[in-house]
Amino acid sequence: MSKTCKFILEYKETIGNINLNFDNCNPPKHTIKRFVRLLKEIDDVRVEKMIDYPLEEIIVIAFLAVLGNANGWNDIANFGKEKEKWLRKFLKLEHGIPSHDTFERVFSLINSRELEAVTVAFVSENIDKIRKAMKTGKGVKRLICVDGKEAKGTGRKYGTEEEIRNLQTLHVYDASYGICLYSELINKKTNEIPVAQRILETIALKDAVVTFDALNTQKKTISTIITQKGSYVGALKGNHEIFESEVVNLFSEDVKKDIKDKGDNYFKTLEKSHNRVETRRFYLSTNVKWFADLKEWAKLKSFICYEKTSFDIVTKKEYKEVRHYISNLTDVELCADAIRGHWGVENLLHWHLDANFSEDDNSTMNKVAFNNISIINKMVLSLMKLAQPIIGKFSIRSLRKKFAWGTEDNLAKVLNAFDDEMIIEAISNANKK
Repeated sequence: MSKTCKFILEYKETIGNINLNFDNCNPPKHTIKRFVRLLKEIDDVRVEKMIDYPLEEIIVIAFLAVLGNANGWNDIANFGKEKEKWLRKFLKLEHGIPSHDTFERVFSLINSRELEAVTVAFVSENIDKIRKAMKTGKGVKRLICVDGKEAKGTGRKYGTEEEIRNLQTLHVYDASYGICLYSELINKKTNEIPVAQRILETIALKDAVVTFDALNTQKKTISTIITQKGSYVGALKGNHEIFESEVVNLFSEDVKKDIKDKGDNYFKTLEKSHNRVETRRFYLSTNVKWFADLKEWAKLKSFICYEKTSFDIVTKKEYKEVRHYISNLTDVELCADAIRGHWGVENLLHWHLDANFSEDDNSTMNKVAFNNISIINKMVLSLMKLAQPIIGKFSIRSLRKKFAWGTEDNLAKVLNAFDDEMIIEAISNANKK
């Protein structure tokens, strides 16, 4: 059983046993008002006398438009115009709906860190309240994944066909709760390392396991995690060629057989999906004293060998993949969970941003505007995961379309799906029974 907190799975199970009726309901005004109240913490750098559209109205419209399947500035403005009468239930809109140019221009002026702090706080507050009502998550490890993403449609220059490097974004993703904690643009891939270190310095990592790819397996990064009282599982690859080769040599067939036979530091999973049988084997060794640079890698206690074998039932072909990791943990099952969980940043964040929010097709060339609308995308993604077990068996894409195409009752129903007060009351009533 997984030892990191799987909040979303537990949440789905809890909600599945509760009868929540959102039919003929009104939009949860207090939820929107709480978001607006948080948005007031963002500094508006525009000249006050020239402002027609309050900042919080622009962001709320964009947020609701993204909920409603908008994937660009034109979509956002068009959504606002189509839903203007409905939006006036909780927004004043004294000057109507801004144009698409206004949305893009204002988003290019917003401080990304302030916007992200607000959106993360909004989602985190919802989840924290629900988690406490469910009485879950105590004594388990959070999983924090550090990974970069490339926006493939952004590599152009104004007024020219000349290609420039696509925008790169570093994500720090809480895989336990499905929240992207930090998104920071980087100019080059090599700049990801100090950016990750700086961000990790600001995070309380007690009771958390931080995972990262080989690029971020750096002495200073690991030292930062330990200083912040966290644990780590980091990949080894060609950028530490000698280190990797020494660990590879450590896991000889005889050593792996010995680990497997003893059982304590061996973990195996077997899964079948899409005509494939996948076997994953994890071997952990605490034999680290031989490593010459041991003292330079903070609290290094173990090496892990991960083997994945995929057998295609149709073609009868077998594929094998072997990777190696370092960690300050000595629990093989916890390390295995962290290694597998790290893929969540690809499958549960990056894939959705491209497949369901069309970020690869977003040609916004202003870096700040792109980053800020991406922050809204990530907020919507987190909230939609809370809505899924309530609304029904809908994909993220289908849920967004349901919000976009639906009647006012449908719009209210989706919004109520992340109304923490209503959900907590339902969970509390169910617990009393």
